Amino acid sequence: MSRPQIVTRYLSAQDAADIVQRLGVAQTLRGIADYIEADFKRWADFDKSARVANHSRDGVIELMPIADDRTYTFKYVNGHPKNTRQGLPTVMAFGVLADVDTGVPELVSELTLTTALRTAAMSAVAARALARPDSRVMALIGNGAQSEFQALAFHHLLGIAELRLFDVDPTATAKLMANLAGTGIRTAAYQSIREAVRGADIVTTVTADKTNAVILTADMLEPGMHLNAVGGDCPGKTELSADVLHAARVFVEYEPQTRIEGDLQQMPADFAVTELWRVLCGDATGRRHADEVSLFDSVGFALEDFSALRFMRDAAIAQGMTQTLDLIPELDNPKNLYSMIRPAALPAEAALVTTRQPGTEVLSA
Repeated sequence: MSRPQIVTRYLSAQDAADIVQRLGVAQTLRGIADYIEADFKRWADFDKSARVANHSRDGVIELMPIADDRTYTFKYVNGHPKNTRQGLPTVMAFGVLADVDTGVPELVSELTLTTALRTAAMSAVAARALARPDSRVMALIGNGAQSEFQALAFHHLLGIAELRLFDVDPTATAKLMANLAGTGIRTAAYQSIREAVRGADIVTTVTADKTNAVILTADMLEPGMHLNAVGGDCPGKTELSADVLHAARVFVEYEPQTRIEGDLQQMPADFAVTELWRVLCGDATGRRHADEVSLFDSVGFALEDFSALRFMRDAAIAQGMTQTLDLIPELDNPKNLYSMIRPAALPAEAALVTTRQPGTEVLSA
């Protein structure tokens, strides 16, 4: 029997950027959103768990695993808001996609750029299910590294035409406005959160500080608003007043994780929420009437990375980007790992000799 070849594809940060530039941002966001929605609709197929997090004073490092019966993925990701002071990104990530039957890693990929794209695509998937269909104006609170992706996802996937912007750092808002020039989105900067959210159909909060912040309070809400709360994503990090959650119908990705990490961490254990997959599958109602306030308490779930990794892999193959990584040793005898470092002066591998007593068969690794 011939030995199967181990092929591990590799996508660098530049490879990921090249894929997006070839496809276009709009098509990339639509593609990732379609993969996410299709995977959420087969929710029961997945072996799910909350991510494993190691917290420090200034940040968090997390592992996010998930698998179905064919494919396993995980993401390594950090969150260190003070990094920008040193010229480093707040969020950095990479991921692995592997074959469940053999454990062979089939893809190693950057996930810093891809995470921003999949987070924005996930926001749009949720908003298509929960926001008013005629929503055209969005307030975007927090204008850092994630903001352009959120803006473009809502523009291309929901038809948002006007953005009302606020950030405590005016240079971040100026950066966002410059990057969105020529996209067809109207932008305006405001001096306060309250001014920015007034009259908005959708409010997206995507702030970075690892603190129990209060970005929105219940008195800022208006009938029919959809809230897309993206920034609260670890214990001790929130964006919304508890009164906001009481005033809205709350939807989450994976309830056990969101209760630990999301704005939901402020609420008692019996506070009612709905997992989004149930709405997408038609098992639960999304928006019940035009004046209802809906809230997507988004913390980021491993299934979204599963979807994004598969999309990027498929896009890379379709575009002939077949860079490979020599990650796993290929051995003539898979039981002889030592052959990789055996001194060259020694004779070639001798034939295996098996000594066996009756009833003592042993299977070696």
